[in-house]
Amino acid sequence: MNLLVSEIFGPTFQGEGPSIGQQATFLRLSRCNLTCTWCDTPETWDTSRFDLASMTRRMAESEVLHELLAVPAPLVVITGGEPLLQQDRLVWLADMLRAKQRRVEIETNGTVVPMPGLLAAVKHWNVSPKLASSGVPYDKRVNPEALRVLNGSHRAVFKFVAESPSDLEEVAGLEAEYGLAPIWVMPQATTPAAVTTVMREIANETLARGWNLSTRLHILLEGTDVR
Repeated sequence: MNLLVSEIFGPTFQGEGPSIGQQATFLRLSRCNLTCTWCDTPETWDTSRFDLASMTRRMAESEVLHELLAVPAPLVVITGGEPLLQQDRLVWLADMLRAKQRRVEIETNGTVVPMPGLLAAVKHWNVSPKLASSGVPYDKRVNPEALRVLNGSHRAVFKFVAESPSDLEEVAGLEAEYGLAPIWVMPQATTPAAVTTVMREIANETLARGWNLSTRLHILLEGTDVR
């Protein structure tokens, strides 16, 4: 069965979260179940602005594996879009990457319950539940069952995008309701100056709440939001 691929690129650096700065190859899958107003990859879902068919490669899992292994980076990041919309096609790929000594991270918005086989195959999950500032209604952006399964795996970190300190109260509410841990907070920003400004605004409260703070390295390096 084919995967709907937006792009494969690397070697580059993981730009955010616990693996920030590590050499990585990215597999970006097309399609998403959310419509965040500040989304940096609208070409994976926004049919009002993009011709998704012309921007999508339909690739066999073996083709994807071949392209990923051609890049000499120890970490493979599977992102989107929302990659778990195609999760039935990812179990074999994750197993094969691990057999080839590649570490695999999956970045997900936390609204889709992962299959047991995929949960077992992937050792690290970057889960990014969306906040009200995303413009997405609560019942679409928060799936209690998915958050409980991911948190209970003890393989997930929870990474929240914050536009201002006021967003952190909502993060605290989700932490309390679902016992989410560990938590990382990163700025919603698309320029180096904005990354620095928002990080300074949220740093003290992030620290006071016992959370971790992530920059967005790819924006700092490239001068724009390229990932």
